Amino acid sequence: MDQLVSTVVGIVLAIGLSAVVFIGVNKLFDLAETRFPVFNALVFGIGASIVFGLLWGNRLIVSPALVVAIASVAGAATGAALGVLQRPKLRLAAGLAGGITLGLLLGSAIRSITWPAIEPLSTTVGVAGGAALGVVSWLITGRRYRLVSVTFLWLAVGWLFGAWLAADFTGSKTQVMIAGGVLGLLAGLWMGSVPYPSERTRARIAAESRKFIFLGPALFFIFATLVLPLARTIWLSFLSGPVTDLRWAGLQNYVDIFTDPGIINVSNWTDLFSSRLFWAGVGLAAVGIGIALWQGRRSGSGIGSGFQLNATTTLTLGGAITLIGFAVFVVIRGTIANNLWWIFAVTLFSVSVGLAVAVLADRAKGENIAKSLIFLPMSISFVGASIIWRGPMYIARPPQGDQTGLINALWVQIGMWSRSETPSLIIAGILAVVVLGLLYLAWRGYQARSNGLTAGSLILSIPLMWLIYRFLGPGIGGATINELNGELMADPILFLSTPPWNNWWMMVVLIWIQTGFAMVIFSAAIKAVPEELLEAARIDGATESQTFWRVTVPQIFPTIGVVTTTLIVTVLKVFDIPKVMTNGNFDTQVLANEMWQRAFTELNFGLGSALAVILFIGVLPIMFINIRRMQKERLG
Repeated sequence: MDQLVSTVVGIVLAIGLSAVVFIGVNKLFDLAETRFPVFNALVFGIGASIVFGLLWGNRLIVSPALVVAIASVAGAATGAALGVLQRPKLRLAAGLAGGITLGLLLGSAIRSITWPAIEPLSTTVGVAGGAALGVVSWLITGRRYRLVSVTFLWLAVGWLFGAWLAADFTGSKTQVMIAGGVLGLLAGLWMGSVPYPSERTRARIAAESRKFIFLGPALFFIFATLVLPLARTIWLSFLSGPVTDLRWAGLQNYVDIFTDPGIINVSNWTDLFSSRLFWAGVGLAAVGIGIALWQGRRSGSGIGSGFQLNATTTLTLGGAITLIGFAVFVVIRGTIANNLWWIFAVTLFSVSVGLAVAVLADRAKGENIAKSLIFLPMSISFVGASIIWRGPMYIARPPQGDQTGLINALWVQIGMWSRSETPSLIIAGILAVVVLGLLYLAWRGYQARSNGLTAGSLILSIPLMWLIYRFLGPGIGGATINELNGELMADPILFLSTPPWNNWWMMVVLIWIQTGFAMVIFSAAIKAVPEELLEAARIDGATESQTFWRVTVPQIFPTIGVVTTTLIVTVLKVFDIPKVMTNGNFDTQVLANEMWQRAFTELNFGLGSALAVILFIGVLPIMFINIRRMQKERLG
């Protein structure tokens, strides 16, 4: 109860404080036009207190209360002076005095654990990059601000990165004072080089302040928690050696990654052409193309030379692509190949199954219950789901004992039935009845010129006929003959320790979680399709299948793109499931877990950072596609 009360009090205080801050900031910017010196003093004082307050909150400064108070007073005095002085030389002097004071205060107060060891290379790169960014930002903003002022600002940012964030924190008191003093000097040059604002400029500050009030905190935290760490990670990716002695290595970390057979190995690519999966996929693709051509010519409504896509042909060709893709990733191994396999399989199955459930459950009885059950795994964390599947679902006990894993218990029991005369005959008979029923449906579909029913029934009967053969002949796995006494014994599947298929069994966990997400989004999109379009298609004689593929799918195609790209980003950075289920053992390593092990277990921050950069680069195209799509939707 005490924790609940403290949580509620914290929420109330946070909301109340946010409201007070929001109102106060709005009132503060109203002063820009009428009382500019007061406005400037408050902005600089609050800004300095926020920066040093964050250092205090992270326990990075000594005597924090006194340091924050001094910084606030120094910032306010600098702001007041810049709010009054109008002559350029006096403004430059005031800016330099305030900037150097705050910089030296930072250098003298910062704890020794963050004293930078200033290095010429990183400092030069940081300052040069800052200057380049200053010119670029000046051009992007239409040369609205003075080039000198913008350049000094970005030089300060470049110095902060090159001399401080990109350096080893093993420096001396002299080095930290230099780092703080130069940072303050550059910041002071920036503040002092900004010309005194005219009445029109002050009015524009007051009028346009609202967008900065809303965007400012978010942009600040994005810069502090994303941009700066990203820049430091990119810099570390070009270094190598122990964490206490990182040295410039250039592109060596990236060369090591792409030449390591444990990360990417294509030496066995020729095995693809001897893979049964590959040829099964090729055969299924030929069947799908044949069915599509036959249906198109028979109905006279195909694409081009009679090629018709519907549910049957789409599922057949989708199955062919799946088999061929799995065959490729079984042959090409390594961490990067595993990541690509995760992206291919999880995205394909989550989108396909989620769309299928959304369509089949739409306006059906019990729709809400069914969708709630499928969406339920979304409430479970990746770690929790991994534990559930690793233990109760996938665990394999020794063959001599009972199987406590659900899947292995069923697998072993089916294997026992398939090798016992009476149960195998009974099951084969039941399957034969089902096959006969499917063949009858195929015949009736042919008579009724229902191409989808005919092809679908024939395709479904093929795996059932294979099961009949297995039950009447060699049996199904799950049981084997004991060579010592000739008796049947359990033969459980080692789901997590048998490569390469253990990767697939882990993917099932993420598919189980993400299918509910895809289903909910697709369900909302399907319900938003205008009913007039569906009714017009039905009046024109379209079947439900044709209506779905030719009306509904084009309408929800942007939503399919959103879900697909979101899943790709989620899967690309998957970490929790491999970490919990195998910790990357048994050839199940993925990039995120590889990065963790290299950086935080082996303390090879250079190689770990290079892996992180590769992950970031992998996400960039997906983000670019999303941004371009949103821009097109906004313009069109």
